This record gives sequence, C-alpha cells and structure tokens, in this order.
Amino acid sequence: MKVQLLKAFKYQQMIEMMYMANDGTISKRRVKILKVSGDSFQAYCFLRREKRHFKISHVLSLMPLQTKQRQIV
Repeated sequence: MKVQLLKAFKYQQMIEMMYMANDGTISKRRVKILKVSGDSFQAYCFLRREKRHFKISHVLSLMPLQTKQRQIV
C-alpha cells in the first residue's frame, strides 16, 4: 500500500480510498497526499475539507483518480 501512496504523492494524483478509523468505522474519502512519513501520511481530505493524518495500515484500498479533460469541439 505504501508504494501506491508514494507513487500518487510523486505524481500529485488525487486518490480515492476506503479507510478504517480507530473505532472500526469505514469511510470512502478523496484525498490529495501532502506528505508521507514512516507508517502514516498527511493529506488534504475533501470529505472533511481539511488536512488530516492517516495511518497507512488503516487504508483498505486506494485508487488514483483520473482528471476529466474537457473536449474542445
């Protein structure tokens, strides 16, 4: 999981992830990774609209989001 996070950080990609909180609740979040350090990372969370810290071990799945490009006709 850490390799995918580092890759998304390197290319400044937004990701969509399933995340399990300490109390066991699962949420789907869109984030932009700001910093990866040790076993955690800091990201801007679009759900909470603020910078948050996440544990890498609590990430259940992640997928980079593709930016939609407008077609000029």
